[in-house]
Order: sequence, then C-alpha cells, then structure tokens
Amino acid sequence: MKLTAIVPCYNEEAAIPYFHEEIARVISGMPGLTLELIYINDGSKDRTLEIIKELAVKDSHVKYLSFSRNFGKEAAIYAGLQNASGDLVAIMDADLQDPPSLLPKMYQAIVEEGYDSAAARRVDRKGEPPIRSWFARLFYRMMNRISKTEIVDGARDFRLMNRKYVDALLQMSEYNRFSKGMFGWVGFETKWLEFENVERVAGETKWSFWKLFLYSIEGIVDFSTVPLALASCVGVLMCGLAVLAIIFIIVRQLLFGGSAFGWPSMACIVIFIGGVQLLCIGILGSYLSRTYLEVKHRPIYICKETNLEVRKSN
Repeated sequence: MKLTAIVPCYNEEAAIPYFHEEIARVISGMPGLTLELIYINDGSKDRTLEIIKELAVKDSHVKYLSFSRNFGKEAAIYAGLQNASGDLVAIMDADLQDPPSLLPKMYQAIVEEGYDSAAARRVDRKGEPPIRSWFARLFYRMMNRISKTEIVDGARDFRLMNRKYVDALLQMSEYNRFSKGMFGWVGFETKWLEFENVERVAGETKWSFWKLFLYSIEGIVDFSTVPLALASCVGVLMCGLAVLAIIFIIVRQLLFGGSAFGWPSMACIVIFIGGVQLLCIGILGSYLSRTYLEVKHRPIYICKETNLEVRKSN
C-alpha cells in the first residue's frame, strides 16, 4: 500500500530537514507501506525550494511542486490532493506540530477499523497567547451553531484519508476554500485522535492574529448563510423601531408640543442606523465578492516547476 504525504511549505527552510527525518523514521516502522512525499512550495522567499530539491536528489520518494507565487495553504492542499497517487493520503505541516508518530494509529483506524479518515485534534493550546486561544474557541462554538457542517474544536488539517475521501474532496473545486469545513461537509466516517499541543520544531508561525481572523471570516461565509438572515432580521428590527419612534414623536407633539428639541439624540440615532446599514451591506458584499471570484474561473494555483511525472489539470 502506498501513502502520499502532502506537506505545504512557506518559508520552512529550518523545519523541513527535521520533518523529513522524522517521517522517514516513522514510515520505516510500518512494514508493507511505501511513502510518497509531495512538498508544495507556496512561493517561499527563503531556501525552502532548494532544500526540497536537495532531498529529492537524495530520496526518490520526494516529489515537489513549486508555485509561481504565494497562493496560500488552501491552494497548496488542493494541489497536493490533485497530484497524490497513494492509496492513502495524509496532509501534514512541516513544522512537526502535526506529529508523524500519530500515523500508525491513523493507518490502523482506516485499514483495520474501517474508517474513511483519521484526523487529529488538539486537546489544549499550550504555548498560544490566551486571547488567541479564546477567540479560537469562540469561533468553533459559533461555527457549530450557525453551520450545518460540524467543525470539531481543536481540529487540525492533519489527517489520513482513503482514496474515496480524497476523490470526494477533489469534486469541490471552488476557488474560495476552507478545508476544515470541507472535511466535514463531504461526510464519511472519521476517527478523531487527540494529542497535546506541540511547539514548532524551528522557524516562526506564518499565522498572525489578523490572518486567522480573516480565515475565520472565510469559513463563516463559505459554510453558513446565517449572517445574511441576521442582516435581514436587523433590518426588520430597525424598521420596527423607526415606526415606534415616529408614533412616539407624533403623540408627544399632540400632547405636549415642542418636538423640535432633542436633535443631539436624533443625530446619534441616525448615525447608529447608518452604521447598521453599512454592516449589513458589508455582509452582503462578503458573499457577493466570493461569487465574483468564483465566476471568474481563475486557477486555484499556478505551478512554476515540479518533478512530478504526471501533473493533473487544475
């Protein structure tokens, strides 16, 4: 049986040698399993591609695909899935925060226990800033409330999948991609393996708080239409309040007169309503912008160079 490991890389020159040594050690202890490593160079600015090429010269199991620029981790995952030839396919980070030591358990879950995929989830967030951990947990709780697709708290992109699962993911060829949601949307049987958070073996994280925030917005818009319904509800509520305010002003004028005073409070109300309107327009714009990007049918990634024998169309 052949296992393909997809490894997205962006400025990971310091981590790749450690990762390659560790996964080779783990696979060597799994008899009857051959390894195909596909490193996806996502427009790195350091020596990542050079190191990958050096590994490819030394190890015939190493394949690589280098993008023409940085297209993002989601595009890298999609490129790896397209070009994976293994019976089983794994997605892993190069920084060893996805422990290769879990692969034997994942392999057992699929081959012996009959699951379609085995995925890893962190049971803690040691080493992360507290505010970042709080927002992450809030995101997962909110997503599971507003979306029909289950997204497990602490879930990583690290998972092992059989060919049926991979083929199902490849049928989802949209430009705006949110893998954590896609993994749940396609269904199938998944076994979750828990592990404690692991620090990066080398280098620095590429995910700032702002990037994670934008990524969370991507997930909400891609897998829920609740924000659109919420915008409509807010609009109806504001109209109702406006009608009540008009009735109140008319009654007050008829009973007491002097309805011209109170313009500061009126100005605040107008500004508040304007802000609500802009918020709703922004929500609509987020959905519309994704439709705009989809109908362009631009490629998800552009390959600059590769040593893969067969490169599928993207």
